Amino acid sequence: MSSVAARTDATSQDSLPHPEFVRALTLTDATMLVAGSMVGSGIFIVSADIARSVGSPALLLAAWGLTGVITLLGALAYGELAGMYPRAGGQYVYLRESLGPLVGFLYGWTLFAVIQTGTIAAVAVAFGRFFGVLVPAITPTRFDWFPQFDLQTPGGVIEIGLSPQRVVALISLWILTAVNLRGIREGKWVQTTLTSVKVAALAGLILLALTIGRRPDALAANFGGGHFTAGPSFSAAFAVVFGAALVGSLFSSDAWNNVTFAAAEVQHPSRNLPLALVLGTGLVTGLYVTANVGYLSVLPLAGIAHATQDRVGTAVATSILGAGAGAIMAVAILISTFGCNNGLILAGARVYYAMARDGLFFERAGLLSGRGVPAVALVVQAIWTTVLCLTGTYSQLLDYVIFAALLFYALTTVGLFVLRARRPDAERPYRAIGYPVLPALYIVLASSVAVALLIADKTRAQALIGLALVLLGLPIYFLRRAV
Repeated sequence: MSSVAARTDATSQDSLPHPEFVRALTLTDATMLVAGSMVGSGIFIVSADIARSVGSPALLLAAWGLTGVITLLGALAYGELAGMYPRAGGQYVYLRESLGPLVGFLYGWTLFAVIQTGTIAAVAVAFGRFFGVLVPAITPTRFDWFPQFDLQTPGGVIEIGLSPQRVVALISLWILTAVNLRGIREGKWVQTTLTSVKVAALAGLILLALTIGRRPDALAANFGGGHFTAGPSFSAAFAVVFGAALVGSLFSSDAWNNVTFAAAEVQHPSRNLPLALVLGTGLVTGLYVTANVGYLSVLPLAGIAHATQDRVGTAVATSILGAGAGAIMAVAILISTFGCNNGLILAGARVYYAMARDGLFFERAGLLSGRGVPAVALVVQAIWTTVLCLTGTYSQLLDYVIFAALLFYALTTVGLFVLRARRPDAERPYRAIGYPVLPALYIVLASSVAVALLIADKTRAQALIGLALVLLGLPIYFLRRAV
């Protein structure tokens, strides 16, 4: 038996006595964790970049619709795995149990290196950007007194340094880490409260856009006289471009799996986890598609594509309510991003905890504090995210994140097939709807978008960097194994 396997057996989270997690998350809390981790700033920003890439209202809606289908298919497949393994670590556990400890480690490593921490950093940077709407002195200009330099990479220039916006991002990051260090009840209260507020705010914007905000010129430009379907003709080359354009919408819909990381704190997890996954992703998908219908009802496609600093939500609100709406939208987006990061921070640390229990992360990260939370894992996560906040912009971070995320989403669903074959008699409180067709379709769609990101000129460099980060985990794994 290998040393890693022996260590895994010796330190399994199911066999060692240690302070227990508190099962404080109800079905409502778990659903709000799914929805709240998904809804951040993306829905208010990324439609601009998608519109520039696809060039037609129909394809803009198709991008968001396809993203919703992919997300829902993933949630349906993950529900079975969540019911089988309702443990801290979620997706890491599924990969470890189905494809082995190496693949599980590569996922956990990549989650720590870029997927989870990169997403937290990107959302925190967006928080700082929208804080600048309220306080103009909060700018992206880097401080001269702090070390700064530009690093040329295949994915573009990385502007390393500290700016007022990044300071705000870091403050928000550490405040939320402190909240979650106090315990799961405090974390879930922040999550459920802020998710309720931001879902209501987004729904309110949609309602205004579809009623009193509808503009005849926008409706005519987007939906009249053949404009709706006008745009690039379909071809293999455009399919690649369209796939690459999904980066923004997929990033905006990402993190739906985070509730599985905190499975040990969910009440009746075998029932509530699958339900929360489907309810949360369904709610957000409906909001996202309807929001883009609302955008197209207020602004012509060119107005969406060229919104100031890509702030489409602000442009729509300003068109409806006047100049003062910019501040209102900034507050709504600040609430949205703050709540999103709370869910990401809460959930991510549980994966590092599970890895540490298996001897594959810092040993102390596998301990729970007296408040029943993985305190060391939370702090280590915050430290690395702080570094990422100093080294990446919003767009660069999301480009690095989404390729790696898609890769492991597809592999985890492959693991569902492996477990059906290897452990046919295992207890499955929930069985994936439409198996094997729908899970197989999810693998095909997720893999196709990942391949498109590798092929498209716009995203190739970032996707390769994401792949390199995954592969960097190989020597780290074998070094840990040799220790």
